[in-house]
Amino acid sequence: MATDYDAPRKTEEELKEDSIEELKARRNEKSSGTVDEDETEAAEGFELPGADLSGEEFTVRVLPRQADEFTCTRCFLVHHRSQLAMTDEVGPVCSECAA
Repeated sequence: MATDYDAPRKTEEELKEDSIEELKARRNEKSSGTVDEDETEAAEGFELPGADLSGEEFTVRVLPRQADEFTCTRCFLVHHRSQLAMTDEVGPVCSECAA
Protein backbone atom coordinates (compact mmCIF):
# COMPACT_ATOMS: atom_id res chain seq x y z
CA MET A 1 0.00 0.00 0.00
CA ALA A 2 1.31 3.45 -0.90
CA THR A 3 2.14 5.87 1.89
CA ASP A 4 1.65 9.60 1.58
CA TYR A 5 4.55 11.06 3.55
CA ASP A 6 3.27 14.62 3.09
CA ALA A 7 -0.05 13.93 4.79
CA PRO A 8 -0.37 15.14 8.38
CA ARG A 9 0.09 12.36 10.91
CA LYS A 10 -2.40 11.65 13.65
CA THR A 11 -1.44 11.27 17.25
CA GLU A 12 -2.45 8.23 19.24
CA GLU A 13 -5.19 10.27 20.92
CA GLU A 14 -6.66 11.27 17.55
CA LEU A 15 -6.63 7.65 16.43
CA LYS A 16 -8.68 6.68 19.51
CA GLU A 17 -11.21 9.40 18.70
CA ASP A 18 -11.74 7.85 15.27
CA SER A 19 -12.90 4.53 16.69
CA ILE A 20 -16.30 3.23 15.63
CA GLU A 21 -17.82 3.73 19.06
CA GLU A 22 -16.56 7.31 19.25
CA LEU A 23 -17.95 8.12 15.82
CA LYS A 24 -21.34 6.62 16.72
CA ALA A 25 -21.41 8.65 19.93
CA ARG A 26 -20.60 11.86 18.03
CA ARG A 27 -23.32 11.13 15.50
CA ASN A 28 -25.91 10.79 18.28
CA GLU A 29 -24.71 13.98 19.99
CA LYS A 30 -25.27 16.14 16.94
CA SER A 31 -28.35 18.30 16.83
CA SER A 32 -30.76 18.30 13.93
CA GLY A 33 -29.45 18.06 10.39
CA THR A 34 -30.80 21.45 9.38
CA VAL A 35 -28.47 24.03 7.97
CA ASP A 36 -28.72 27.65 9.01
CA GLU A 37 -29.47 29.66 5.90
CA ASP A 38 -29.94 33.38 5.52
CA GLU A 39 -33.49 33.81 4.25
CA THR A 40 -32.80 37.10 2.50
CA GLU A 41 -29.93 35.63 0.49
CA ALA A 42 -32.00 32.60 -0.47
CA ALA A 43 -34.95 34.77 -1.55
CA GLU A 44 -32.89 37.02 -3.82
CA GLY A 45 -32.84 34.43 -6.60
CA PHE A 46 -36.62 33.93 -6.67
CA GLU A 47 -38.92 35.95 -8.84
CA LEU A 48 -42.39 36.37 -7.45
CA PRO A 49 -45.51 35.77 -9.56
CA GLY A 50 -47.05 38.97 -10.82
CA ALA A 51 -43.66 40.64 -11.25
CA ASP A 52 -43.50 43.42 -13.81
CA LEU A 53 -42.30 41.79 -17.02
CA SER A 54 -43.53 44.51 -19.34
CA GLY A 55 -39.99 45.31 -20.50
CA GLU A 56 -39.19 41.70 -21.38
CA GLU A 57 -39.50 40.31 -24.90
CA PHE A 58 -40.08 36.66 -25.66
CA THR A 59 -39.86 35.38 -29.19
CA VAL A 60 -40.80 31.85 -30.19
CA ARG A 61 -40.77 30.38 -33.64
CA VAL A 62 -44.08 28.54 -34.12
CA LEU A 63 -44.13 25.70 -36.61
CA PRO A 64 -47.35 24.54 -38.24
CA ARG A 65 -48.62 21.04 -37.47
CA GLN A 66 -46.62 18.48 -39.42
CA ALA A 67 -48.05 15.66 -41.54
CA ASP A 68 -47.18 13.02 -38.90
CA GLU A 69 -48.84 14.95 -36.03
CA PHE A 70 -52.39 15.33 -34.75
CA THR A 71 -54.22 17.59 -32.30
CA CYS A 72 -55.89 15.79 -29.40
CA THR A 73 -59.56 16.75 -29.10
CA ARG A 74 -59.47 16.49 -25.28
CA CYS A 75 -56.25 18.28 -24.24
CA PHE A 76 -55.78 20.25 -27.49
CA LEU A 77 -52.06 19.48 -27.60
CA VAL A 78 -50.23 18.52 -30.77
CA HIS A 79 -48.77 14.99 -30.55
CA HIS A 80 -46.82 12.69 -32.83
CA ARG A 81 -48.83 10.01 -34.59
CA SER A 82 -47.29 7.37 -32.31
CA GLN A 83 -49.23 8.93 -29.39
CA LEU A 84 -52.62 8.33 -31.05
CA ALA A 85 -54.69 6.03 -28.83
CA MET A 86 -58.08 6.15 -30.56
CA THR A 87 -60.43 8.25 -32.58
CA ASP A 88 -63.83 8.90 -31.03
CA GLU A 89 -66.88 10.70 -32.47
CA VAL A 90 -65.22 14.10 -31.89
CA GLY A 91 -61.79 13.27 -33.26
CA PRO A 92 -58.34 11.88 -32.37
CA VAL A 93 -57.42 11.27 -28.70
CA CYS A 94 -53.87 10.97 -27.38
CA SER A 95 -52.71 8.06 -25.21
CA GLU A 96 -52.51 10.24 -22.07
CA CYS A 97 -56.13 11.41 -22.34
CA ALA A 98 -57.37 7.92 -23.22
CA ALA A 99 -55.85 6.45 -20.04
